[in-house]
Amino acid sequence: MALPKIEDVRNLSDADLAEKIAEAKRELFDLRFQRATRQLEKPHLFKHTKHRLAQLLTVERERQ
Repeated sequence: MALPKIEDVRNLSDADLAEKIAEAKRELFDLRFQRATRQLEKPHLFKHTKHRLAQLLTVERERQ
């Protein structure tokens, strides 16, 4: 899975952006839970999810 491009995020509508932010936060929570219970098989997903969340939050902040 490649890291997402910022241009893809900038093309989202405000509603889609808010939905993607909530989705990324939930996924990060699930990954933390899996790591705590030693069920995480792909630790690189932390980096990808955090990167995607940072991009989403950056674009949200730019629009304010």
